[in-house]
Amino acid sequence: MEPSHGNDSLANEFEKVQLLLAEKRTNLSLLRTGIALFALPLSVASILIATSHYYESSKVLYLFIPLVSISIILLGLGSWIVGLSFRKYRALDLKIREVKIAHEELKNLIT
Repeated sequence: MEPSHGNDSLANEFEKVQLLLAEKRTNLSLLRTGIALFALPLSVASILIATSHYYESSKVLYLFIPLVSISIILLGLGSWIVGLSFRKYRALDLKIREVKIAHEELKNLIT
């Protein structure tokens, strides 16, 4: 007995949702990476502040300037990745919502 076209269409839509959820999971790992890039310079800065009484700033300026430059780049890159991840996350949620609206049977399966 062959499946009807209605069940075939529902199976296709379910596969679309599975693909969208896989993309969403990948996007969350991208978000985690962006947060880590954002947090690294903040951690380095807090260590430098905590240990600032052990050194004189004028004597380590040749190390401080490249460190600040790299930190600014990492903060910018982390912020950009987090923003990109949030935009993709919202777009994926909208696509999943569209599939749920189009197919009543999937509403009960996807929360």
